[in-house]
Amino acid sequence: MKTVIIRPERCVGCLQCRLACAVEHSVSKSLAGALGEAVRPVSRVAVYPARLNFAFPNKCRHCDPAPCQSVCIAGAISRDAARGTVEIDPVRCINCAMCAMACPFGVLRYAATPQAPEKRAAALKCDQCPHREAAGRVPACVEACKVGALTYGDWHAAQAEKGLALAQAVFAGLAPGQTPLAPPDTVRLWRLLG
Repeated sequence: MKTVIIRPERCVGCLQCRLACAVEHSVSKSLAGALGEAVRPVSRVAVYPARLNFAFPNKCRHCDPAPCQSVCIAGAISRDAARGTVEIDPVRCINCAMCAMACPFGVLRYAATPQAPEKRAAALKCDQCPHREAAGRVPACVEACKVGALTYGDWHAAQAEKGLALAQAVFAGLAPGQTPLAPPDTVRLWRLLG
């Protein structure tokens, strides 16, 4: 499954991802149009200040199994089998907030949506822009992020890349021929794989 991958060490807190997300989930799909809509669009991405010039972008991880889906008594949360994403039907949502309490990442928001304008609020979270994916485009937040804090791809590959970068950073300070402190068999294995 492809997903939005968060690299918080790159986030500068510009909030462009939030703006792009809100516009993408508007009826008009334009900033000027979104400001005048009866139901104002809400971003499904949160950005929390971290320290100095850094911030932490937070969005749904589409857990498997998904705690939010497990506790949804209205049956409003389901998994899209083809995409692997966890989806919310705002029409079925009863705004009980059980999903928000169960979410380990705190990513659910409650707001009115164009899909259910008669309701005061329904649960909202990242849906990874399915209409953009169908058109061969990346999610709006990823396209808006100019510093690479949000990327789109296979999370297994992203984890492997992150592990390799960490290993390179750890071993960058070693003198030629110096080995890290590890059992001899592990060092030989690293050299064979290396």
